[in-house]
Amino acid sequence: MKNTLTVLLTAIALTPTLALAKADCPAHPKSEWMKESEARAKLEAQGYKIRKFKIDGQCYEIYGFNKEGKRVEIYFDTKTLDIVKAEIE
Repeated sequence: MKNTLTVLLTAIALTPTLALAKADCPAHPKSEWMKESEARAKLEAQGYKIRKFKIDGQCYEIYGFNKEGKRVEIYFDTKTLDIVKAEIE
């Protein structure tokens, strides 16, 4: 039983994931943030297929696919929509 648990925990630890450590987005006053609906529309116009759009700290974060169809997790600056951190599969 102990060996099975060790193997299982090792497998989980070695499994690659799309999850990233939090991004370090610049802090802008909320009054300067791009509206979520506008940000989402601009990103979709760039070819992103957004499955989840959320606020993470001072960042907008999306989970979805880029225009090439690759899975992405991307953190964007809330004011400029500049990419702060990205994981592309």
